[in-house]
Amino acid sequence: MANKTLLAEGATTLQRGKACLRCRKRKMRCDGAKPACQQCTRAKKSETCEYDDGKGKTRTQLLRETIVRLEQRVRELEDPDYISPAVTLFDPRSLRGFSESPPSSSYDSADASFSAGHSPFPSAESPAHSPEGSWGQGHSGASASPPLFAPDIFFQEPQMQQPQPHQFQPPVDLATMLLEIFAPHRQQCGLDIHMGQLRESLGRPRAEQRHPALMNAIFLWACFISRPEPLSQHEEHYLTQALDALRDALREGDKMVDAVQASCLLSSYFLANGRILEGSYHASAAAALAVQCGFHEDVVSDASSWLVDASDELKPSKMDIQQGERILAFWQVYNLDRCWSVALRKPTIIPDGAQAWNSINCPWPMDIAEYQAGVMSSGVNFHTIKSFLEGDVVDNGYSTPALRAKASALLERADSLSATWDPRNKLSDSLPQEIHAFELTINSFASTLPPLHQLTSMGPENRAVFIAIHTITQAAILHLYQRFAPDDPVSYDKCSRAARACGAVITQITDPDFVFLDPILGPCWTTAAETLLREVSSLSSAWPPINTTDIRNELGTILYAMTKLASRFPLLGISAAKLQKQLAEL
Repeated sequence: MANKTLLAEGATTLQRGKACLRCRKRKMRCDGAKPACQQCTRAKKSETCEYDDGKGKTRTQLLRETIVRLEQRVRELEDPDYISPAVTLFDPRSLRGFSESPPSSSYDSADASFSAGHSPFPSAESPAHSPEGSWGQGHSGASASPPLFAPDIFFQEPQMQQPQPHQFQPPVDLATMLLEIFAPHRQQCGLDIHMGQLRESLGRPRAEQRHPALMNAIFLWACFISRPEPLSQHEEHYLTQALDALRDALREGDKMVDAVQASCLLSSYFLANGRILEGSYHASAAAALAVQCGFHEDVVSDASSWLVDASDELKPSKMDIQQGERILAFWQVYNLDRCWSVALRKPTIIPDGAQAWNSINCPWPMDIAEYQAGVMSSGVNFHTIKSFLEGDVVDNGYSTPALRAKASALLERADSLSATWDPRNKLSDSLPQEIHAFELTINSFASTLPPLHQLTSMGPENRAVFIAIHTITQAAILHLYQRFAPDDPVSYDKCSRAARACGAVITQITDPDFVFLDPILGPCWTTAAETLLREVSSLSSAWPPINTTDIRNELGTILYAMTKLASRFPLLGISAAKLQKQLAEL
């Protein structure tokens, strides 16, 4: 009887509807522990463990309510005749006698309607009209902070100078929400940054925060990856803000690391959306700016001192992170320059010559946690890329960011090496030897990567990076031999095997992984699919006919991945549709 009583009590310990939102969605047994249940803790998702127990609103509910208010605010600004059901427009001058009423926070509740005394619009005598107002110091109250899309009508005093558009930063709590959305996707656009210090900087004075160009570019990506959620409607706003702030950063010559990172984010955004010319422009601009600022050199000084005040003593840990972000910023723009120069068939911008002054001597990047711990790069930082491409694969660059940079170097070198052959001229005796030697370098590098079957044990962010590294490495083989494949059976076979290897990588991708994938996978998959498509065409026209079912299935796997990723990155849509049409005609 006692045992039955204990079982009955255990069965009713967690009432229906008391499980956390994550366990409910996945239909898993939840123990109801707070602040994080055992299931979320075991899955290392403690920060996403939320309960909808009616006692308070979850972070997701607060974010959705904030989005609704912002959408209404945008509509008001676009249509002066529109009157929101939740916000009643009024003349601030009519409330001069009502100034004693305490304003409420714009984030208290979405259910409470804004009356005249609780309007999110600052009155004519509000401190928000003053440059010294508390909203400029990073406070998030409605009486102290302007709404996200603050128009110029908030500054109606003719004697006061209107601030620049990019100076309208979102309130701290909203900015924090946008950072939380962006954080898991930072590797997707190549940004390696200390997220803890970035969040902390939101509460600092404006001069000690990261540059608005970088912050607005991050907010832009947060909106972009939220598609098709309502937050994505604000992409154009943050795009405009980021572009305006980037111009100011270049004019002022301030916080150049932030400016380079912002340019890379803008380029990745444009490229992922199929806006090729804009993406190419910002990629080239970022690369030129990084070289102009000497990021490619073995220099530890940082021109942007956003972390500390000039009067403060520099702490070693902060200097390490500052150095690290400068190094990581260079390799971010390097990956962008090398990979997309191949995809877009354009010259690279970052030089890597034989002389010290125009060669890449920046040390291989490490994980941001290693910089935080004070770990410094070992070895001599001289001809970093050249030494690697000449066969020095076994060196000190084994971090995930370093492996990603090496894959980019292999892809661009393979493409440029094969491009030295002109079909109108006779093939030189030295070129085949160079190509064979470089293939050995690619294979040696590939052997240092974790095997595909180990990717499933990684977290989603790291898994997405290694999916890109494996794919780019196989794409390097494709670009090395595809020029010779039509006339050389050996090159044809190597291209075929590399294309199949790209398909094998895709088989390790799960549906949740697609939201974290790098846009550069699109051009790599396109090259692999074109190779298999030519193989299907060649075999279909042979006599006697050869069964192409296996190749078509492998091609179908790549086309499925391209179509799936095209729902997030429009860049792939046209290529996938074109390849599907060609396959149907065979």
